[in-house]
Amino acid sequence: MTTIDPDFAAKADRDARRARRFTRINKADSWLTVLGLAWVTPILRAAAGDNPRAQAKEVWQLLGVPLLAIAVFMMLWASLAPRVQTSLGAIPGPKQVWEQVIVLNDAHFAEKDKAAAFYQRQDDRNAKLIADGQADKVRERVYTGQATYYQQIWTSIKTVFAGFLLGTIIAVPLGIVAGLSKTANAAMNPLIQIFKPVSPLAWLPIVTMVVSATVSNDGTFSKSFITSAITVTLCSLWPTIINTALGVASIDKDLVNVGKVLKLSTFTKITKLVLPSALPLIFTGLRLSLGVGWMVLIAAEMLAQNPGLGKFVWDEFQNGSSDSLARIMVAVFTIGIIGFVLDRLMFAIQNFFTFSANR
Repeated sequence: MTTIDPDFAAKADRDARRARRFTRINKADSWLTVLGLAWVTPILRAAAGDNPRAQAKEVWQLLGVPLLAIAVFMMLWASLAPRVQTSLGAIPGPKQVWEQVIVLNDAHFAEKDKAAAFYQRQDDRNAKLIADGQADKVRERVYTGQATYYQQIWTSIKTVFAGFLLGTIIAVPLGIVAGLSKTANAAMNPLIQIFKPVSPLAWLPIVTMVVSATVSNDGTFSKSFITSAITVTLCSLWPTIINTALGVASIDKDLVNVGKVLKLSTFTKITKLVLPSALPLIFTGLRLSLGVGWMVLIAAEMLAQNPGLGKFVWDEFQNGSSDSLARIMVAVFTIGIIGFVLDRLMFAIQNFFTFSANR
């Protein structure tokens, strides 16, 4: 006679629930990694009953070591910065830079209050004119105050995405053609190798002259915005072209043969066979292009005087006040953080559309 363990069913149920928890944690891990939160996974695993010692070691590697490195950097910066003298005084330390972050934040909201007060006065004046029977004198004017730091950040983000999207529209089709045709690849390759290393400082005068001659002043976008966006396009499309061509050229030959056997049209072959197989490398090129575009943008905005982060840095450099250096360093950190966020964003989109090994 076999003895049945009365706790067997309960134990099996606990094991099943534990397995489901770990399955959910493993699924969440891919997205946590994309968002730069990989250190959350070992915490969740430890909470779910996994080896606490092993998970603590993992948290230390993923979170503790980076935080320690940042702390060491901050201490070195705080101790060494005052010893370096420039034409604007000593290099500001973390405290001085943070003070300027607060100043710029306060200035943004003060400017918003000024704009709100301006529109309120305008509404009151127009209402009074209408009440007095002088509706013909009603005027709607746009507040033209100074652009705040946050507005300049938003302008830079809009500019880089405009240039990036334009570059993507150009680069992906060219990369597909180069990948499908050896003749097209041979024709494009010399041009890519020549123009890929060209600095934005070389493209900018040419783009400025072309835009000045062809774009009117009363358009939707300013000439400086268009100049910066096109410069970003010219400097950032090359990684996408190269990676798209490589991805298309390296697809499984069996897929190509299947397309021939089924007598698929060129459009169907590209959309159903080529693009799905080449997407991982295409997105790698897009990530590289967006990173290049973001770096190029700052130089383009400086020279084109497009009111973004580049112009902010240039204006502070020209201003030469005692706080200018700290504000430039605020912009440097802002540029770096936004660049990181943009890369994570593209990585997340890549993981959503491609079932790559990074999931």
